[in-house]
Amino acid sequence: MADSIELARRLCLQPPARRTGTGRCRPRGRLGAPSLRVPRPPLSLSLSLWSSLRCRALDSTRPVAVEGGLGDEEDEDEEGESYFALTSSRLSRVDYLGESTKGDLNVRREHLDAFGGNGKSTLHGPIEEIAWQEAREAESLLRELGIADPFSVRHSPRGIFCTRTLNLRSISVIGYDMDYTLIHYNVMAWEGRAYDYGMANLKGMGFPVDDLEFDPDLVIRGLIMDKDKGNLVKADRFGYIKRAMHGTQMLSTSAVSEIYGRELVDLRKESRWEFLNTLFSVSEAVMFMQMVDKLDQGLVPAELGPLDYKGLYNAVSRALFRAHVEGQLKSEIMAEPERFVEPDPELPLALLDQKEAGKRLLLITNSDYHYTNKMMNHAFNRFLPNDMAWRDLFEMVIVSARKPEFFQISHPLYEVVTNDGLMRPCFKANSGGLYSGGSAQMVEKSLDIHGDEILYVGDHIYTDVSQSKVHLRWRTALICRELEDEFDALIRSHVQKEQLITLIQQKEVVGDLFNQLRLALQRRTNSRPAQTLAATCMDDQELTESMQKLLIVMQRLDEKIAPMLESDGELFNKRKIIF
Repeated sequence: MADSIELARRLCLQPPARRTGTGRCRPRGRLGAPSLRVPRPPLSLSLSLWSSLRCRALDSTRPVAVEGGLGDEEDEDEEGESYFALTSSRLSRVDYLGESTKGDLNVRREHLDAFGGNGKSTLHGPIEEIAWQEAREAESLLRELGIADPFSVRHSPRGIFCTRTLNLRSISVIGYDMDYTLIHYNVMAWEGRAYDYGMANLKGMGFPVDDLEFDPDLVIRGLIMDKDKGNLVKADRFGYIKRAMHGTQMLSTSAVSEIYGRELVDLRKESRWEFLNTLFSVSEAVMFMQMVDKLDQGLVPAELGPLDYKGLYNAVSRALFRAHVEGQLKSEIMAEPERFVEPDPELPLALLDQKEAGKRLLLITNSDYHYTNKMMNHAFNRFLPNDMAWRDLFEMVIVSARKPEFFQISHPLYEVVTNDGLMRPCFKANSGGLYSGGSAQMVEKSLDIHGDEILYVGDHIYTDVSQSKVHLRWRTALICRELEDEFDALIRSHVQKEQLITLIQQKEVVGDLFNQLRLALQRRTNSRPAQTLAATCMDDQELTESMQKLLIVMQRLDEKIAPMLESDGELFNKRKIIF
């Protein structure tokens, strides 16, 4: 789970530099992308090596061809000064992890001797010691340059959290969703207006909504609505319901057990279960849970007909659907994007870094052309250099993609040919084009790539991540901003957690001792020998007194542990009805 800007920034490397005739270092273009692995020390070492090389490299006066598959004359710059080479796909090998070395950054052989190859430099000696020394020097250099080293952001919530190894050398194309991925909205503003429009529609139907207000803290993504029972539930990974609330009120553990028992949540039964998998689901869930309270209180007018919870959900869904389909909300956002969009100046530059590093970028969104163009112009163009526009970043742009069907079947393809959105049918997509519709298979064919060469980044766990992986084997990354709060809570609770762990460990020790004494007493009470002869012959009073003292200690530990656990939970759950 990761924030879009930090993900974008860390999908590419800081550039190496070359010396000019004056002996100063100046940056050059991006040469390649690193491997994204867990753990991450190799990135620190690569930065260390680059820092050492670029500040101590020997001057070169003529182009040099490199043997052994490290590079060729085509890798050299126009001035003939080239200290680095990339391993081409034609000459790539397999590294110790069994992965291709394509795209590895290498030192050209004639310069390699100057940095340890001939035994005369500071890089000569045990490599373990050299690695730590060079890493410290590189970290010092980064501090002087005001650049954060890879380890200084390990406690940042805006990070990349890997569930498996991903070697970015094998990734040639990075695709992005737009809404809540490249464009982040103010949830209170966006969903608050969606809620307002939905409630206005409900009021028009005759529902009593005048006293209701939007409460974004009422629900969170990942929860599930039970449309049959009017509940919002939290299920574990096996589908068992662990917590639930009816309307806006939490249910007790015993009530949850009585209602659901051993019942499993089956998301395939869409007539009953509704999974909140996007931030766009927030307003709908808030409306539904509040209207459940109204229905239970008997405040829904009888003339609306006999409504059950499922009928109530359908009414809420129709009210919000009208707000979206009729364009009320998007028209307002396009008129005042600064009110709804939270731009990040670093995000467009991070995508530019990726492009310069040789990655081909795609934008694949379900939004239409006019909305996409307006939002991207607002969030990107002012932060790009040299009069670049957002379109210049992307190899291909696809709007109105109709995901998840985009990953499964082929829709008619249209090319957007004018700035006002005029389209014409076409049968083949080309690099640099702007299209509407089509399919993921068309993207692969037009770019001549295969599924595992594409990394697709989105915020929708089903539409963006699940379907692209299941049907096409694309590699995927999920933007999950809620985890930023979770991560912050973990950091804030660090000291208290250490105290809790110490107290719990003390209770475990005392509990183990108590259990041994209890077993001895139990055996003696039943006229059997205890664990040892000494325990068998021990005085009953001494044994029971020791047990009583240990019980008192455990009870007092519990009295201290319980409020600390409650306090720790409040760091993660600002309100008790948040899961």
